[in-house]
This record gives sequence, C-alpha cells and structure tokens, in this order.
Amino acid sequence: MPHRLRADAERNRTALLSAAREVFGEQGLDASLDEIARRAGVGNATLYRRFPTRRDLIAAVFAGQMTAYVQIAESAMLESDPWAAFASYLTRLFELQATDRGLSELLVSTSFDDDDRLAELRTAAQRSASEVIARAVGAGVLRADFNRRDISLLMRANAGVLQRSTEPDAWRRQLTLLLEGLAAR
Repeated sequence: MPHRLRADAERNRTALLSAAREVFGEQGLDASLDEIARRAGVGNATLYRRFPTRRDLIAAVFAGQMTAYVQIAESAMLESDPWAAFASYLTRLFELQATDRGLSELLVSTSFDDDDRLAELRTAAQRSASEVIARAVGAGVLRADFNRRDISLLMRANAGVLQRSTEPDAWRRQLTLLLEGLAAR
C-alpha cells in the first residue's frame, strides 16, 4: 500500500506542484527553485525533501501535462477528414507550446527520456501522431515524405519562434505557412 502523506505534507506537495507549474510555465525549465518554494509558501528544505532533484520536480509537474500531449493526437484521430485531423493536431500542439514555456521546452527535449512516466507518455503521443500522419499521407493530402520525426523538427522551430519573436502570435503565422507548405499538391 502506498505511503500516505500527513495532511500538512500533502498541502505542501500540492502547493509546490502548483507553484512549479506556474513558474516553469512562465520561465521555462531552468526557472529558480527558490522562486518555486517562495510562491508555494514553503522553505527550500521542504521543496528538496519532497523533490530531491530538479528532474524529480519536473517529472511530477509535467506528467499530467504530457497526458494532454497524448490526448491531442488521440483527439485528432477522431476527426473524419485526414487533412483536418493533421491540421488540428499540429495547431493544438503549437498552442500547447505557446501557453506553457516549460512544457514547450520539455516537448523538444530528450533530457527526460530516462523518466519512465514521461517516456511512456511521449511514446504514446508519438504512436498516435504517426497514425494521424499515415492517414493524411495515405489520403494524399499531406506530402508523401512527411513523417513523425518531422513533427519534432516543427516543434523545435515553433519553440524558437516562441522564444525569440516579439509578436505573441508569430507562431500562428508560422503554422499557417507550414500547413500551406505541407499540403500535398
């Protein structure tokens, strides 16, 4: 049976995860752990007792959000039109990146592939994405040479736009250009 935390310890853990979600979302994965502890209203010792390493905290924070990454591809599979499914998948993926800097960095990183929870979720998302892509290529609406590894490339490009552009919606313009270039002719 899993060890249950005392009520105060559970409150601290919940506060830390909530603060970390906020801070990583705003500042990225290299955000200050001191800032996370401060926003959670706990001391650094409490943070490190609950999450001994930055990696432990990141994995705990983003396991739930990586589930959203999986659900994006699964939702796209429900779309009957293969092009609409692909465009919807890419749009929602880029939106996810645009709303959470920490998740955006995690999605393009391989640094956490050794975390079983995150690796399993990434694999599930990639499997569904491959199906979305195969269906669009098979229908002749997506260029035939496009594959799942290209999604990673597009996400890295989007991460760069998000990080370096002064226009908050520049990613939308990039997405429009990408989709027009990826459509089969």
